[in-house]
Amino acid sequence: METPRPTDLVALARTVADDTAAMVASRVDDAHGHDTKSSPTDVVTEVDRAAERRIVTMLLDARPDDGVVGEEGADHAGASGVRWIIDPIDGTTNFFYGLAGFAISIAAEVDGVVVAGAVADPLHRETFTATLGGGAFCNDAPIRVNDHRDLATALVGTGFSYEPDRRRRQADVLRAVIGEVRDIRRLGAASVDLCAVARGRLDGYYEKGLNVWDYAAGALVASEAGAVLGDLDGGPPSSAFTLAAAPRIFEPLRALLRAAGAADA
Repeated sequence: METPRPTDLVALARTVADDTAAMVASRVDDAHGHDTKSSPTDVVTEVDRAAERRIVTMLLDARPDDGVVGEEGADHAGASGVRWIIDPIDGTTNFFYGLAGFAISIAAEVDGVVVAGAVADPLHRETFTATLGGGAFCNDAPIRVNDHRDLATALVGTGFSYEPDRRRRQADVLRAVIGEVRDIRRLGAASVDLCAVARGRLDGYYEKGLNVWDYAAGALVASEAGAVLGDLDGGPPSSAFTLAAAPRIFEPLRALLRAAGAADA
């Protein structure tokens, strides 16, 4: 089977993300029917489920032999070597409350490597796209990470667990970090945070305990925009820890987080 071109995969990802973003935006006031997942604060709405069904249907209609994995339970093995990693609404709590800071995230992985991604922010009408080695874009315009050099004046984003005990530990880390940077922002969705780093709206971002659908597309966008990505131990971003930053502050920020005990939070 012929290996698909990343440009073809990102075109499909963008089409599907934009279509789903329009549907989700039209239902911001219809988010009240909901359940919870990992904790009483971890909300999932019927719109999340409808968005995932829509994404899966569109992807498999276009590429029926591909695999799909999604936050709300989609799990299709496929046989093509391509796997789609989807978060139908990253930042559901923001969506539930009608706040900005949620997005549709779709990444394409070929033989285990993410080669294309799209993150669509419905309320800001922005779609971030990237292909491996092909750069990063917002609404088709090239984007680049900030060339920030001083950790003390860096604006840094983060996120927190839904589990109360872990949130308390993460607050202790934050207490150690916040006095060493310009300020902290908590936007509420990893894909949005990572694209904010790519766009130069944040200088860095860190979070522990993400799932692959939270960061797959956004991490590619950030990397292709020139950010450095990794974990706390020299590896790639993962569920254990995800850190993205402007190149000149990546190592100072990583050292600060290590000293603050972020690995155990």
